[in-house]
Amino acid sequence: MYLSLPEVNFIGKIPESFSYLTSLHYLDMTSCNLSGPIIKPLWNLSHIQSLYLRNNHLEGPISQFFKFGNLKELLLGINNFDGQLDFLSSNRSWTQLEAFEVSSNSLVGPIPSDVSGLQSLKSFFLSSNHLNGTIPSWIFSLPSLDELYLNDNYFSGEIQEFKSKTLWDVTLKQNQLQGPIPMSLLNQQSLSYLLLSKNNLSGQIASAICSLKALTMLDLGSNNLKGTIPRCLGEMSELWVVDLSNNSLSGAINTTFSIGNTLRVINLHGNKLEGEVPRSLANCKSLECLDLGNNELSDTFPKWLGTLPNLKILSLRSNKFHGPIKTSRAGNLFVHLRIIDLSSNGFSGNLPMSLFENLKAMKINDEITKIPQYVGEDLYYYYHFSETITTKGLDLEFRGVLTTNIVINLSKNRFEGCIPSSIGDLIALRTLNLSHNGLEGVIPISLQYLSVIESLDLSFNKIRGEIPQQLASLTFLAVLNLSHNHLVGCIPRGKQFDTFENSSYQGNDGLRGLSLSKDCGDDEGVPQAITPFGLDQGEEEDSTMISWQAVLMGYGCGLIIGLSVIYIMLSTKNPAWFSRMVEELDHKIIMRMKKHKKRY
Repeated sequence: MYLSLPEVNFIGKIPESFSYLTSLHYLDMTSCNLSGPIIKPLWNLSHIQSLYLRNNHLEGPISQFFKFGNLKELLLGINNFDGQLDFLSSNRSWTQLEAFEVSSNSLVGPIPSDVSGLQSLKSFFLSSNHLNGTIPSWIFSLPSLDELYLNDNYFSGEIQEFKSKTLWDVTLKQNQLQGPIPMSLLNQQSLSYLLLSKNNLSGQIASAICSLKALTMLDLGSNNLKGTIPRCLGEMSELWVVDLSNNSLSGAINTTFSIGNTLRVINLHGNKLEGEVPRSLANCKSLECLDLGNNELSDTFPKWLGTLPNLKILSLRSNKFHGPIKTSRAGNLFVHLRIIDLSSNGFSGNLPMSLFENLKAMKINDEITKIPQYVGEDLYYYYHFSETITTKGLDLEFRGVLTTNIVINLSKNRFEGCIPSSIGDLIALRTLNLSHNGLEGVIPISLQYLSVIESLDLSFNKIRGEIPQQLASLTFLAVLNLSHNHLVGCIPRGKQFDTFENSSYQGNDGLRGLSLSKDCGDDEGVPQAITPFGLDQGEEEDSTMISWQAVLMGYGCGLIIGLSVIYIMLSTKNPAWFSRMVEELDHKIIMRMKKHKKRY
């Protein structure tokens, strides 16, 4: 008897009426919004073999399921079950159990080491709990194990050799495991997913990995692996993801990427790789993310990567790239690129105007019409692409990159010349960082069209002129850094500009405004007199005093002359001429006083 009710919104406890279904063999209540403990009458289901209660809000000790003695499949992931797994060591009734899944709960403690009744187990899922200790040897000895998920726990010790020959998914990432990658893993002809990242694994990546013809995802990032990258990785026809980031791999990237490969992510960030970018990467027509940052690569800009039709993320940051960036305007290059990070290199010459003109994906702001998605979203059940992005003044690691996160980072290079006004066409930009270069000219008014920009950094350049008042329309701008340039004039007022602090403008001696505690005008924006460049505070006060003395002396002289004229006119008895003169003199005095009031 089968009962399948996935995604039925029950709300609350499992109905007690289910206790009458004593002949039930299969019950699926996945994603039913169930909560509370397992009700006692449910234990009447003594014939149950497959019990699916995933993705609910159920709670209670995990040991209570020991009462179901004929289980083949028990799937309880994404709930609030707690307790330890001690009951497994005394459980002799689960000899038929093939799938045990309790991921994303609140289990604690170690896995018991004396378990002997689970020899039929094929799928074992305990990820995202609070389990610790070593992985017991009985797990590695399971003869028919296909899937092993122990990721996101606190397991330590070494990964032992596996007895099973049918493994196709081994996910042990985010633990504290040590030692080398066991050779038994590299001899699994059916292995499709090998995810061991964020551990303390050591040793080299053995060339035996080339025998894994079915391998789809290889994630060995954030370990202590050394040696060179196996040449064969680019020739494995089923491989989608190669993540060897944040290890100590060295030497040149000698991998040959064959025509027709299916690679979508190549992440070699944070190693000690040298030499040039291999030209065979141009064969990776499915590639979406390429991160070669934080290495010791020495090359010119690989503009030929622009021919990759699906490339969305390109990071070459913190290497030894050099020379100008030249691309063809008519080449239709980098049209889908959403993140380009070339920071901390030796690139020189003018900013690459032709590159900006090719970035078509950055010219379309469709976040309102589309549901936000992640780059490579269909890979996310197994692999989360992470990228370090410098935004809002911080280096932030994003576990998953939204397609709306549009970034250009060309900071810390040797670029010269002006900022091209064509950057204003990239209306989807969220982050623009051109800091620490030798840029000159003025801030283009066209930047006002970057309507969703959140972080703008032009600091440590030689930019002159005024801050365009039009930039006050950028209502999403959270971080602005224009410090250490040669900017002059008044800082724009209103909206986001009223939130930026002095640090956004320091090092620009010609700038004035409230943020710098230097008056720039009244509420109507009328500019006030600017103290001559180079005067200190005392000189400013003296200058102000001298100016007022001159005004008063002028008014005094005018008063004496005026009284003399009055005496003469009264003597000549010509009041009409006198009246016109008085009105004209009064008007001049009032206008002069207004003028001096605004100046001081």
